[in-house]
Order: sequence, then C-alpha cells, then structure tokens
Amino acid sequence: MRSILLSFAFALCLTALPADAEDKPADGAKPLFNGTSLAGWHNVNCAPGTFFVKDGEIVTTGSPTGFLRTDRQYENFELEMDWMHVEKVKTANSGLFVWGDPLPGVGTPYTRGIEVQVLINYPKVDWATNHGDIFSIHGAKCKPDRPHPKGYERCLPSEERVKGGGEWNHYKVIANDGAIKLHVNGKEVSGVSQCTPRKGYLALESEGAECHFKNLKIKELPTTNPKPTDIAKVWEGHESLFTGLDLKGWKTEKDSWKAAGGALKCVGKEPITTDKKFGKCELIFDWKLPAKAERPEVSVSVGGGRITSKLPAGAKAGGWQRETLRVTTLDNDPSPLVFRPTDGLELMNVFVRELKER
Repeated sequence: MRSILLSFAFALCLTALPADAEDKPADGAKPLFNGTSLAGWHNVNCAPGTFFVKDGEIVTTGSPTGFLRTDRQYENFELEMDWMHVEKVKTANSGLFVWGDPLPGVGTPYTRGIEVQVLINYPKVDWATNHGDIFSIHGAKCKPDRPHPKGYERCLPSEERVKGGGEWNHYKVIANDGAIKLHVNGKEVSGVSQCTPRKGYLALESEGAECHFKNLKIKELPTTNPKPTDIAKVWEGHESLFTGLDLKGWKTEKDSWKAAGGALKCVGKEPITTDKKFGKCELIFDWKLPAKAERPEVSVSVGGGRITSKLPAGAKAGGWQRETLRVTTLDNDPSPLVFRPTDGLELMNVFVRELKER
C-alpha cells in the first residue's frame, strides 16, 4: 500500500509541473535558434537568400559578405553551437561575432566586435590558424591570453582540434566580464580579455563559403555592470537598401551603375534611384571616390531637394566616409532616394529608417 501511495504522490508531482518543464534544458540554457525559422535573428546587410533554414540548420551561402545578428544584445553568457563547412579542399571562412554593433563598420561589411573564427583549409602561416582564433575587428579592443607573435590583438589556439569539411565541430563560448574563452570540440584552446565592447549583439558571418550551424543555445550569466562606453550601439530601426549582390530595389539607365565587390559603383552618367519612396527619413551610407577625384563630394536627392556632402576637413579622397543625413522637411509627397552620378563613386552600407511624424 505504501508503494502505491508513493507512486500516486509522484504522479501528482509530475502533473503539477509546468507544461514546458520537460522542454527546458537542465542547465538553464535556452535555444538561440528555433530550428524552423530565423525568428529572433536579423539579416543586416545580405541578400534575402544568403541566410536560410533547412533541416533544422541555419545555412549561409557565403555570398555576399555580411552578417546575420540576434534581435537583442547579450552581455555575459555561455553559448554552444555546432558548425560545419561543406568545402573539403579550398579555404572556407565564416565566424561568430560577439558583442557587435547592429550595423557594419565604416567601409566594411563586418560589425565592430570580437570575432570567434570559423575557418578550415587555410594555408599554414605564422599569424593565423584554422582552428579557433579569437580577435578584435573594426575598432573593438581585446587582450589575447597569449601574446601574438606579431603583436596583433589575436589569440592563437593552443592546439588544433577542428575537423575538416563535411564534419561537424562543437564550439562552447564563455563570455563574462569582458573576457571570452573558446572550447573547441570539448577543450579550451583560446581566450581574450579586457574586451571593448563587452555587451552587444551576437552574429553569424557570411564570408565566401557555405557554412551550416545548428544546436545553438545560450545560458545568460549575471551582469557585471559594464560602463556605457563598453556597450555596443543599439539598433534604431535602420534597414539595408542594398543586397550586396545586385541592383534589386534600384533602377538606373544605360547601365550607369553596377553591383561589384559588395558596393554600388558608378560607371556612367545617369543617377541611381530607389524603387521605394520615402518621406521623412534618416539615411546612412558609406561613400568613396578615387584618390584623384576632382570634386570629392556626393549628392543625394529626395523630395525635390538635393543634399551635397563633401569630405570632412583633413580627409582625403580614396578612403571610405560615412554619411548620416536626416530628411525632415519635405514639400512633396514621398519620393525615391536618388544618388547623382560622379566618376568612380562607390557606395556601400546603405541603410534607411523612416522617421515617425510628431
């Protein structure tokens, strides 16, 4: 009788558990990917088909170069994921960005942040490896756990543990109080500390090769109260107007513009115009002109008015510049954005957000 009563009590306890109790991992980790869609993720600067879900995996085609980031920021955490490159002979590259900004850095398709390398088949060199480097990119800072032979802010792993193309690898990334430790296939091999930023978005990288990701889960750790200067920028609603691959969403005449190398390039005498019309908005874009340009400036028209931006004082043509333009006074109805032609002009990282009426 006593055993029957104990069994009955145990059954009641099970019945009283929350309906989702069995779905929660025992260690407190939560899925970072639901296995069926990219809900919770944001395609920042790639074509719509660059990242997609298939058979419970996030897949990147590798083209164009860019990144898919989380909708929200993370500070301290333990993240686990499996990844696989399909290429078995040629170099295949991708990465996990930690504590990144929501938009790319100036003149680059990558975010500012700390990169955890996802790479195979790379030639033998003295400054990088195939198997778990961690390094700062595009304005971020970190201190490698072991000094780099060339003094770079890059930690080379203690041993090679990554498997080749067509095989799955397991990463465990422990990020806490500005330090990151990387475990490759069950063993810690590299780390950095004193990172800036130390809170921001997580992202998967597209960089020229097909790569698969699965079993992404994250366990958040208590905050260590980073200073505002140690927190990445917050997304303000800007969306990309350029796929990085083609002129979809744009129109021009006489083939005056082309998409090449991740940029829109002026090769003719006609303007390039967005298909979509905009009212009051904020436009962000990077622009570059040849070093010998006679008139180092760029002109954008919207709503019947033209805004011309010149190089800032001390800057020289030949380098990338970031422009942020706010269009807040319009005499006309919403209209397309129009970039005027200039010989050799290149544009990239073209983002816009519409401003709400007050």
